[in-house]
Amino acid sequence: MQIAKVRGTVVSTQKEPTLTGIKFLLVQLIDEEGQPLPVYEVAADRVGAGVGEWVLISRGSGAREVEGNANRPIDASVVAIIDTVTVENQRLYDKGTQW
Repeated sequence: MQIAKVRGTVVSTQKEPTLTGIKFLLVQLIDEEGQPLPVYEVAADRVGAGVGEWVLISRGSGAREVEGNANRPIDASVVAIIDTVTVENQRLYDKGTQW
């Protein structure tokens, strides 16, 4: 899994039928110091994450299995909305103070 920040949404009116009803988010990966990396990814969202929130994403076959159908063409899924991140007893992120 990797930490990412939700930067936006991705909307598609035409898509693979197995993807019907799945919301897609544009996420930016975060490094171990809490800084955004210049790497973006589209991830399926089943947890209701919003723009600006930090999330955990799962990739590969694990991402497809989270969606309940291993045959879906999903490479990344949002599996959790992060409340806090602490590294070496220092608060790196706190959802309650980010707004």
